[in-house]
Amino acid sequence: MRKKYLVPVMPLRGGKVSGQDGVRLAEFYSDNGADAILLFDLAETDEEHEQNIGLMKEIARTAQIPVYAGGRIRRVEDVKKYLYAGCDKAILNYGRESNVEMTGEVSKRFGKEKIGFSIADEEQLTKELDQWGSLILWSGSDTHCPYNGELPVISISPAASQDGVINVLANKWASGIASAYFSSEAADFMELKAEAARRGLEMNTLESSLPWSEMKTDGDGLVPVIAQDYRTGEVLMLAYMNEEAFETTLRTGKMTYWSRSRNELWTKGMTSGHFQYVKSLSIDCDNDTILAKVSQIGAACHTGNRTCFYRDLVERDFEAKNPLHVLEDVYGVILDRKNHPKEGSYTNYLFDKGIDKILKKVGEEATELVIAAKNPDPEEIKYEMSDLLYHAMVLMAEKGVTWEDIMKELANR
Repeated sequence: MRKKYLVPVMPLRGGKVSGQDGVRLAEFYSDNGADAILLFDLAETDEEHEQNIGLMKEIARTAQIPVYAGGRIRRVEDVKKYLYAGCDKAILNYGRESNVEMTGEVSKRFGKEKIGFSIADEEQLTKELDQWGSLILWSGSDTHCPYNGELPVISISPAASQDGVINVLANKWASGIASAYFSSEAADFMELKAEAARRGLEMNTLESSLPWSEMKTDGDGLVPVIAQDYRTGEVLMLAYMNEEAFETTLRTGKMTYWSRSRNELWTKGMTSGHFQYVKSLSIDCDNDTILAKVSQIGAACHTGNRTCFYRDLVERDFEAKNPLHVLEDVYGVILDRKNHPKEGSYTNYLFDKGIDKILKKVGEEATELVIAAKNPDPEEIKYEMSDLLYHAMVLMAEKGVTWEDIMKELANR
């Protein structure tokens, strides 16, 4: 049985979402239990369309859940723009004949897993869709869908209450629901999932592979928990959980601890707003310590510091050479040069000369790397590869591409 999914809808017009901060809203959805985000490009002009593409890029970078995009698809190039903006799927509106006609072409070019269909006409719900795409958005009846193929079907529904949403999800054909009911920061996805699960529906919830009873607690029934930033790996804090805190964390998706000083349950951020949203929970080899990878809002420490471990006791000289951190640091310097030019900077010289000069240097460095690889001394490769990466990062900064974009693309391959 497929798990049921909750999908908020974000209508884009002129690079905005109904006056809201689209990136912050996408982050909220991602952290608070939404399973995907559906973007509708409502642009009326080419200029608005480009502005919406820019917002899609920012949303795709921020969201840690799938992002689907549809709306202003007129030609194959529009599908490419959505996918190159970082969206996981481009949705073809089957109410537009040209979208139906391009189905085979875009499916073969970009892969069926990247294509979805928005359908309102029952006659278009054929098994042939299975060979061309990977998702159906059904905007017909909330209670009836005649499709009997293999693709998941998400109902685009006007349901405007928790009961209404659950009633739609209760349909056997419904793999999920996309509703305007979710399209605000008032939506409590985790609570809705918990209620749907109580009514017998299979939801995409947090479930522990190990019951609390198999964890080794201390004399007070507590287990220490180390919280770590899921993006950077930075250790944020140490706290404790009892069984109630553990179960509350799973149910809400927010890190909840047991306060030993106050002798009460404590959801991190409930007072300060500095919530910790669960990305993963791991147990150590002795079953007596939990490692939580979290999305940290604001500071983890009550002092206002990002991490509670901000004071060094002992430190020896060493070089931290985490590859991603090195690349991020160099990229940060390049980006700073772009935004704050420095006289005599070679990086600024490249930016001043423009894209053609940058591309010329990338080409030259790539050629030099090829030549170095043909020589017997492997040390040359190290130097030429470094030059190529540097100039590639200048190009990335010039075109607004980040290492996070690159890593996400590589992870999807």
